[in-house]
Amino acid sequence: MSREYFSSDPSSPFADAVLVEGRTLYLSGRIGLIPGTTKVPDTVEEEARLVMQDLQRVLALAGMTLDQLVSVQVFASDVSHWERFNAVYRTYFSGQLPTRAFLGSGTLLFGARFEVQGIAVKD
Repeated sequence: MSREYFSSDPSSPFADAVLVEGRTLYLSGRIGLIPGTTKVPDTVEEEARLVMQDLQRVLALAGMTLDQLVSVQVFASDVSHWERFNAVYRTYFSGQLPTRAFLGSGTLLFGARFEVQGIAVKD
């Protein structure tokens, strides 16, 4: 089985994504931090935008887009943010939405409200 690893920060203890057999991309959990920091933005909406932009960035490393996601898991430290997260999330897709789980998680790294991971498949 062939695997291609994508890592934008070699000091991280994980790969950003792994492409299997040139077709299926498994994305590590992403957090919507202010670029270059370990700080979470003040608003739910800005954090949701940043996490979606980070997903886009990692998908682009493998030549893919958000529309190729087939499954997404959103871990939320507070599930009451569901509607506000969805308002931002929907703006990032032009076609069918992937399957998704929105899970209450408890405390997340760096005090993040969301961590998002996914699986994408090349057409």
